[in-house]
Amino acid sequence: MDIEKKVDVLKALADPYRLEILEILSPEIRCNCHLQDRLDIAPNLLSYHLKVLREAGLIEGTKRGRWIDYSLTSDAPEVIAAALPERLRP
Repeated sequence: MDIEKKVDVLKALADPYRLEILEILSPEIRCNCHLQDRLDIAPNLLSYHLKVLREAGLIEGTKRGRWIDYSLTSDAPEVIAAALPERLRP
């Protein structure tokens, strides 16, 4: 992973809303409506945070009618670990 990608991943993790989204998605898939209810932020701001997490490779969305179901990517733990300096990796 190049340094710019590492920075993108770490920046994605550094925001309280994005970290909370990851916490919510950690145990199960959730629709954007559920995330909206839990976070109490403007829809456009939620969309922005979801975009940042998607672009960092941490979440993915599946369209279901007018809703989108979000989940962690299968390799999210590896993406996060790879963003850390080698000596800090678990």
